[in-house]
Amino acid sequence: MPGITLLGLGPGDPTHLTRQAWEVLTAAAEVWLRTRQHPAVAGLPAALELHSFDSLYETGEDFEAVYAAIVEQVLALGRRPQGVIYAVPGHPFVAEATGPEILRRARADGLPVRVVDGVSFLEPVFAALGLDPFPRLALVDALELSLNHIPLFPPDAPALIAQIYSQMVAAEVKMTLTAVYPDEHPVRLVHAAGTSQEQVEDLPLYAIDRSPHLGLLTALYLPPLGEGTSFEAFQEVIAALRAPDGCPWDREQTHATLRPHLLEEAYEALDAIDSGNPQEMAEEFGDLLLQIVLHAQIANEEGEFGMAEVLKGIREKIIRRHPHVFGEVQVEGVGDVLQNWEKIKAAERQENGDEEKGLLDGVPLALPALSQALEYQDRAARVGFDWPVIEGVLDKIAEEIEEVRQASDPAMLADELGDLFFALVNLARWKNVDAESALRATNLRFKKRFAYIEAAARRQGRRVSDLSLEEMEALWQEAKKH
Repeated sequence: MPGITLLGLGPGDPTHLTRQAWEVLTAAAEVWLRTRQHPAVAGLPAALELHSFDSLYETGEDFEAVYAAIVEQVLALGRRPQGVIYAVPGHPFVAEATGPEILRRARADGLPVRVVDGVSFLEPVFAALGLDPFPRLALVDALELSLNHIPLFPPDAPALIAQIYSQMVAAEVKMTLTAVYPDEHPVRLVHAAGTSQEQVEDLPLYAIDRSPHLGLLTALYLPPLGEGTSFEAFQEVIAALRAPDGCPWDREQTHATLRPHLLEEAYEALDAIDSGNPQEMAEEFGDLLLQIVLHAQIANEEGEFGMAEVLKGIREKIIRRHPHVFGEVQVEGVGDVLQNWEKIKAAERQENGDEEKGLLDGVPLALPALSQALEYQDRAARVGFDWPVIEGVLDKIAEEIEEVRQASDPAMLADELGDLFFALVNLARWKNVDAESALRATNLRFKKRFAYIEAAARRQGRRVSDLSLEEMEALWQEAKKH
């Protein structure tokens, strides 16, 4: 009768065929194999007529196209009066793209499906490693992993990466993993698990693509990077702080009470960036992340939103606003990117019912004045409101300096100085200098040079106020040399 039998051939050694699978194959006249490139094929019943889809691998554009073609052909074979037995390596639903899709399509078409389980590649791999996969082993496909820039699983959990079948795949997987794991991270390659050629190879991560044993039955075991190296582990720590038996101080915090801490940590992160010290930056970025996760935990407890919504929302926004990276939009240079960005944001505002919101309305009022001025100018420039050449900017500065000179009262002077500061920020923007960072750096230099003057005065047994202006100027010049 019509129908499809999905049959698992086991991990490799014919002795791993299940009794049910052997009985089905012994009673059958023919079987269609996804591929003959599997050790169990050599041990199938001698009277069985074998067909395979290996030719599709040679003509298909990619694996997705090959698997789609196999699915269509199996469905067609299943509609024959005698139906079809479709056999795959391992288990029909473990690391097997065609099995689940055939089942879904067959059920939608009202075509009967029988599943004959097989031992997957996982059991012999676990046995070879002496490993219990519970409680947190991540199962990863090498081909999918190789398309990513970073691994999409937590580094504090072990991972098993299947289908490391060639040096090229191993090299691509290595490139993705080394975005998080050190080159020397110890890993284990498991070759031909479940066959007489089974081998476990211990080596550093950087060497996986140099193994001479890579093949169709190779998997990579990736031990955890270390405790506390995942974002989820950090979330658990913060949730524990806020739990009923957690920290009394953390439990009392609200969005409002944490506001000054968020601002303080943001400024300390900026200080670390200005210092250029990687260790300081890592520490301060952690402190800033603490504030973000605390706010998300509080919101989650209040039923407002959770970290998953925060991450999902910003991910969707970034993808939506970068169609030149994640879509088909073509751009030429940064100018096109920024103009396109503003168009997308305008469309978002309209969709959200914010048509009346101005281009500059989204700039936070709490920003430092220099940063706020720079952001205003940037946004206006994106829609063409800008000097055509830098000479216009320089002329504007000269004009503002003259107006400062001519200011006749304190209120006018304050206005003219504000205009001058704004024009100077514009010059910084034209020169690709962050005005806020530049002034902060100057402040720091002033602090260090003045501290030099103070130290020199102390060495002389004097106070700074005892020094003449000429003495202070001389020490200032010394400080500049140092």
